[in-house]
Amino acid sequence: MRYASILPISALLALSLIALLVKFGVIPPGLELLEWMKSSFTEGVFWLVFLIILLESIIYVGFYFPGQFFAVLIVVGANPSAKDIGSLTFAMVAAATVGSIINFMLGRYSKGDKSAILKGDGMPIKLSRLLLAMIHINSLAFFMFAQGARKKSIKIVAFAGLFNLPYYLLLIAGTAVLSEQVMAMAENTYMLFGVICVWLIVTLYLDVKKHKAGKLA
Repeated sequence: MRYASILPISALLALSLIALLVKFGVIPPGLELLEWMKSSFTEGVFWLVFLIILLESIIYVGFYFPGQFFAVLIVVGANPSAKDIGSLTFAMVAAATVGSIINFMLGRYSKGDKSAILKGDGMPIKLSRLLLAMIHINSLAFFMFAQGARKKSIKIVAFAGLFNLPYYLLLIAGTAVLSEQVMAMAENTYMLFGVICVWLIVTLYLDVKKHKAGKLA
């Protein structure tokens, strides 16, 4: 991508549009839809959790669904055994990995390039950037899209899956210990706006710096 700020700008526009549509009643709140899904899935919590996390892990779609928070509340509210926690953690990791693959492929196809998906551009994978992107599932979605668009190796998705294992275990444990109000902060629309704005400021700075360097060259 020529400008790093394109993705955060598009993310800000998408989040703003969704917030306005929900506010004026054009579409129901994401949490309301998830509650309906919960009542519809009288059995099969594993697949419900998988579907919820998958929806939130897809680029742009994730702004509408507070999936992580809702899924973890389902897990903790069900008083699961250690075996159940392991199975449901696997469901979350599997869903997030499938979502990462979708985002990566969308990024690759957005450039009209379907070649060398496994090989990538030969550049080493920077795990520090991956870990930074994993602060929130929405930021991971945009990171994977960008990796695909930049012709990176799809192996990055496997690394994300490995890092997600301890992440979701800690998320479940944290929800069990902390209050719902504290955990809900991670799914707050205003917080998402704040994170995206910080991301936008950083990318604008990088774009300006790159532009100035190009002029001097």
